Amino acid sequence: MEQQGCRGSGVACDNGSAADATGLQLLCGDINVTGCDSRSRVTMGQERGTYDFCIGLALAISSSIFIGGSFILKKKGLLRLARKGSMRAGQGGHAYLKEWLWWAGLLSMGVGEAANFAAYAFAPATLVTPLGALSVLVSAVLSSYFLSERLNLHGKLGCVLSILGSTTMVIHAPQEEEINSLKDMAGKLVDPGFVVFATFVVIVALILIFVVGPRHGQVNILVYITICSVIGALSVSCVKGLGITIKELFAGKPVFTNPLSWILLFSLVTCVSTQINYLNKALDIFNTSLVTPIYYVFFTTSVLTCSAILFKEWESMSASDIIGTISGFATIIIGIFLLHAFKDVNISLASLAVSIRKEERALPVSNGLSTHVAYELLDDTTVADVDDREASLPFDSVSRRNGSMVSS
Repeated sequence: MEQQGCRGSGVACDNGSAADATGLQLLCGDINVTGCDSRSRVTMGQERGTYDFCIGLALAISSSIFIGGSFILKKKGLLRLARKGSMRAGQGGHAYLKEWLWWAGLLSMGVGEAANFAAYAFAPATLVTPLGALSVLVSAVLSSYFLSERLNLHGKLGCVLSILGSTTMVIHAPQEEEINSLKDMAGKLVDPGFVVFATFVVIVALILIFVVGPRHGQVNILVYITICSVIGALSVSCVKGLGITIKELFAGKPVFTNPLSWILLFSLVTCVSTQINYLNKALDIFNTSLVTPIYYVFFTTSVLTCSAILFKEWESMSASDIIGTISGFATIIIGIFLLHAFKDVNISLASLAVSIRKEERALPVSNGLSTHVAYELLDDTTVADVDDREASLPFDSVSRRNGSMVSS
């Protein structure tokens, strides 16, 4: 009986063990399936994030190309009207409305702004906003070819630095997106950090508009530019939210019944109209070569600050990426400054070489004696005449002379 009981117990134990083993296998299978699904979702999310990043990058670059080209088309149209003797736009004329080149430029700008608007829906604002400097570069390069405007040595160096800075920012920009739906956007907008930042921006803007502007706006270039820049940070946030709204609209979600969509639209119209008003005032009073680089620096800095607070895009970046992004931004700033601040200075490699030789002849040598210029002056030729003759030669034909110069 005991053996039978033991055998019965053994059978029971065997059956129990088999059941437990089967349950354990099913449990492990469920865990494995869940783990595979999680890894699969993470991989798909990363691939989707990279795909959206590339779309946003392409839209941002195409936006700069269209906007930069629009200035050239508009300018060509206005110059054509001037040759025809029509009243110019600066004198109150509206003949440009009959010029197809002007309308082509307006259409190009509209396409560029639409692409820039859409870029915020796919890529971080930390990437899209600084790339707006490429439109200045495109405009400068195209104007040298199609408008016969000279791009001096500083301008060429500025273009190179702007390209290098933009490339650096693309490499180190965050590729993870924090905001994917209007629900997420609503949660970010009520974040205490952003509420404090937005309140501070509104207070500063109101003080500058109603207190500082009437007193110092006509003499201080920073007043109107600061108003445009701080308000611009909020407008970019609204653009980002509306871009997400459009994505949800195409996905079939009821965005028109969401009050946040209309709040973002109203805020964007208010911010953009304020920016346009005070930017036009700054351009009307001060030199464009000063307004453009200063506005770019202030505006982009405000947007990057707002992006760091609202979207928290910087939290996912490593220290090296943060340093790379800031370095790229600083490089773009230097490039834009060189491109605009010295655009009226007539300097080239040829004139630079002549200036260097003049300084070398004027500098004393180590033994206290003046440097000896080994030029043989014939007849009544003076050193100044020789310098003028060299300055008129192309750079390639100005050679280094170690001996005497004999006139031909």
